[in-house]
Amino acid sequence: MILGVDTGGTFTDFVLLTRSSSQPASSSSNNNTGQSAELRTHKVLSTPGSPERAILLGIEEMGLAAEVATGQVKIIHGSTVATNAALEGKGVKTAFITNTGFRDLLTIGRQTRPELYLLETPPISPPVSRALCLEADGRIDSLGNELVPLNQLNLEALLTTLNQQKPDAVAISLLFSFLDPGHEKQIARFLAENLDYSPFITCSHEVLPEYREYERGIATWLNASLGPLVKKYLLNLKNSTQPSRLSVMQSSGGTIDADQAARKSVNLLLSGPAGGLAAASFLAELTGQSRLMTFDMGGTSTDVALLDGKINLTTEGRIGDFPVAVPMVDMHTIGAGGGSIALIDAGGLLQVGPQSAGASPGPACYGLGGTRATVTDANLVLGRLQPDSFLGGTMHLDIAAAKEAISPIALALSLSIEDAASGIIKVANEHMARALRVISVARGHDPKSFRLCCFGGAGGLHICALAEAMGMNDAMVPVNAGVLSAMGMFLAPVERQLSQTCQGLLQSLDKNDIEQIFARLAAQGLEQLKDEGLDAENTRIERQADLRYAGQSTSLTIGWTDSADAEEQFHISHEHRYGHRLTASVELVNLRLSVSEQKDPPVLAQLEAQLDQAAVNEGSINNKMLYGISQAVPVIQRSTLLNNSKIRGPALIVESNATTWLASGWHARCDPYGNLMLMRDNPATA
Repeated sequence: MILGVDTGGTFTDFVLLTRSSSQPASSSSNNNTGQSAELRTHKVLSTPGSPERAILLGIEEMGLAAEVATGQVKIIHGSTVATNAALEGKGVKTAFITNTGFRDLLTIGRQTRPELYLLETPPISPPVSRALCLEADGRIDSLGNELVPLNQLNLEALLTTLNQQKPDAVAISLLFSFLDPGHEKQIARFLAENLDYSPFITCSHEVLPEYREYERGIATWLNASLGPLVKKYLLNLKNSTQPSRLSVMQSSGGTIDADQAARKSVNLLLSGPAGGLAAASFLAELTGQSRLMTFDMGGTSTDVALLDGKINLTTEGRIGDFPVAVPMVDMHTIGAGGGSIALIDAGGLLQVGPQSAGASPGPACYGLGGTRATVTDANLVLGRLQPDSFLGGTMHLDIAAAKEAISPIALALSLSIEDAASGIIKVANEHMARALRVISVARGHDPKSFRLCCFGGAGGLHICALAEAMGMNDAMVPVNAGVLSAMGMFLAPVERQLSQTCQGLLQSLDKNDIEQIFARLAAQGLEQLKDEGLDAENTRIERQADLRYAGQSTSLTIGWTDSADAEEQFHISHEHRYGHRLTASVELVNLRLSVSEQKDPPVLAQLEAQLDQAAVNEGSINNKMLYGISQAVPVIQRSTLLNNSKIRGPALIVESNATTWLASGWHARCDPYGNLMLMRDNPATA
């Protein structure tokens, strides 16, 4: 058994995969190999102060405690520990060691203003205090040659300062260590052998062996400052779930063993959201939908991304005020979720988010002490959430509390409570539509050429409105959409992303040198996967390169077979992204290589076909009157749907972990795997 666990700001989601050796009777001939999969889902409220408590509670409620205690379950976890600590500035006390003359590197940064025309920007606290920014005398030059050896007296001075200051972690980031890491290794070894205590020590050549000292320094500092927190958390969780094996989702969409994850905490900053994209990618291939625009709307935030045949990675991500140059899924996140708080600002305008009620106290309707209006309260007041069917009926929603929370907003705006609730939903939708435009229109993509795919517990309530706002005609609510990120945990392969700076004009570089670097990266990746029980025969290697026109400062990542093909693909990609190509020489910046597990995806059982062509909601007796709808709206249990079941909007489709609001002007069809394919009655052509 494999248990996927996604810890969110409001809920912790579980999906249990149990494989059997026989095919389900209803499986079609298109999926007649491999093992069939039985899925079970579950949700519990998160426990932000101690995330592992919610995980252990969920394991207990699912009746898996005995199996976990006997090692029968592999647990794959999407963790928010690193993310939350980074966003809240709660990393441990960290010392930063760099070359003489560069101690202010992290404070100076790129000297860029967050807003071009805002001349007086508020001060940003440096990531490391100046007293803990220390200097080493050695120097490696830009060709990897040693200019100045490390000085023993200088090393002793570093030792004395660290013993006095007692930081919990030490980040070592020296110039050109990606060419020769010898000095970093020497300092790390000296400190580990001679310090009076045992801090967490990390070196930049282990975290990000690439040029750009600021980005490399920030990545190293983040890894060091978050490392002890992640290590402690994973150790506690591992001890509580032994002897079952524990792995963690990385920001790149692959998994890593918990013991190794503690050394690579900077690679876990998008741990949870990456799981949702892994599942969306699997479903895209399963349903033949190669182009998806996804939005994951949970309780605290919404993550949007674009899938065009595969998951796109970026090395230009950010966490708070800082760049994160390690590979992560290309995703845009905003503070708009079911728990996002609605308020009237100083100018008398309605605002929604980014502040969230989270899991505690949560939305007012949860009855856990929350008193401020949220998006979830608004959906409940509008009737789009059913009080007695939330979480499969295990949690009752208090509609009176929701109305009481929205009442001050309605009063301030001179609206009815229902109209105010509708306004909250419209503002939240506009926030999410704006985020979708950032990853589509702003990058030259036509939204109408994609299918909008939602997941997260709240996604199905907003999908029709968002599709209309984007001018899209097709949408999809996946099976198990409310826990899709947890499902993605066991769909993702074991993976390592490795890189190495190799700069020069593409046509001038020695091809053998490039091949040697790729070979060295492959050996490193295979060795790391070997520690997780994988051999070379069960792995897949993909090679890429960061290319740019000579004189540019930004690059594009291109698949690599040879230099000639990579150059041509770069010209094509540059023209697609920026609208033009140049005749300038192409420069190689970094080589990248991924080593991942080759795994067979689970074979999902297919639904029986519905022979009657009538829509499911015709003649429905379970009807509800909803705000703004003149006729009674059918409430349909998703579990009763069959392959090819058809539904006409307006309709509510409820399930144990999510609700879908099929708006007027839309209809839906259930595909063989239980996914809802939504289509507009009158497709937009503009």
